[in-house]
Parts: sequence; structure tokens; C-alpha cells
Amino acid sequence: MCLAVLVVIGLTLGYWWQTRIENRFDREIRAASVQYQLPPSLVKAVVWRESQFDPVARGSKGEFGLMQLMDFTAQDWADVNRVEHFAHEHVLDPRTNTMAGCHYLARLLKRYGKTDNPIAYTLADYNAGRGNVLKWMKGSAATNSQVFLAQCEFPGTRQYVVSILARSEKYRGQFK
Repeated sequence: MCLAVLVVIGLTLGYWWQTRIENRFDREIRAASVQYQLPPSLVKAVVWRESQFDPVARGSKGEFGLMQLMDFTAQDWADVNRVEHFAHEHVLDPRTNTMAGCHYLARLLKRYGKTDNPIAYTLADYNAGRGNVLKWMKGSAATNSQVFLAQCEFPGTRQYVVSILARSEKYRGQFK
């Protein structure tokens, strides 16, 4: 009986802690999403996949912060917004990171507006780059996201897209 109680308490605390971690940047995510007209559930799902909500996460290829931004991506946001004395380390700030990341996502999303699901193409671009997406957009994959994902040569990118789309659905109810 005591073991069962301890397990229930442990599971409850674990759920509470995970929920706390996942919701601590909702204000920044919502503000950036509104600014760049993106679904906040999508942005939150990207943050989940890229950094597991760790604002100081660093990737193996030089990515920084919640949305794992490359230097050129962050600099583009800073240039467009006329941010003086910008340094890549500034994207370790959750507000700056989500603003720069949403700026980039919104730009990518515009590229794929003539497809049945621009978000799938956008996420593939965010993960694997424009050159790879263009290679996979042959034939009906140019507008059909299911065919596009089937033609995606990188299993990791395909899983990246599918996992973010699914997680975005999970977060949809959190943002009214």
C-alpha cells in the first residue's frame, strides 16, 4: 500500500514538474506568435522539439537557445528589426530567441503558401534546409505534403515534421 502511494505521489510530482517546464515560456511564445502571425501551439512544439524548453541549449552545429537558432538566422532578425550591437549570445534570452525564431518560421511559411500544408514544408526547411526541401518537391510533392514527406530522404527530418505536427495538436488547447 505504501509503495502504491509513493508511486502515485512520484507520478504526480513528475507530471507537475514537466507541466511547469513546458509552460514557463508561454508568455514569450504567445507574444512572438502574435507578432509573426503563427499558431502559438506550433511555436511551442518547435521549442519542445528543438530544446526541450532549455533556454541555454546549444546544438552541435552552433545553434542557440529555445528554438536552436543559427547565427545567420538571428542576425537576419536583428538586422530587420534594427537591433544595435547584436551578438548571437543575445538569443539565449527566451524573448529574443522566440522573436527571432518566429521571424524565421514566418519567412519560411510564406515560401510554401501554394501547398496543401505549408507547415510541413516549413518544418522540413527549418530542419534540413531549403536545398533539401527543393530536392524533395518533385512532381506531386510540390504541392502534396503527404507525397512530399514520403519523398523526404532524411528519416530524421520526416520524424521531426511528424512529431512537431502531433505535439502542436497537443498544445492547441493551451492557447485560446
